[in-house]
Amino acid sequence: MVKVNHRRGPEVYTVTDAPRPMSEDIGYRQRRYLWSMGVRTVCFVGAVVSVVLGAPVWLAGLLVVGALVLPYVAVIFANGGREPTPSAHFEDHEGAEQKRVSGQRPEIGS
Repeated sequence: MVKVNHRRGPEVYTVTDAPRPMSEDIGYRQRRYLWSMGVRTVCFVGAVVSVVLGAPVWLAGLLVVGALVLPYVAVIFANGGREPTPSAHFEDHEGAEQKRVSGQRPEIGS
């Protein structure tokens, strides 16, 4: 696929400019969501266990806050959409001095 740029000529796209497939992006967001929900579950169970065992109140409170805040954060990240991917950029060599092409050297006249 070639996109014509009227100022410089044809602009060539590279394979690295292609975005990730949608299925790969959705899978990535699902895994990230499941990890956060796993951490939330650990926070909730830890809060219950810490209250039963008589741990300090601040520890149980911290775990409860984590269990309450993590679902919001997980949903925001999961619904954030496709991640922007950096594209490859090539340097503009117009006007720059370039090395001569190898081959036969020019002869010096006598």
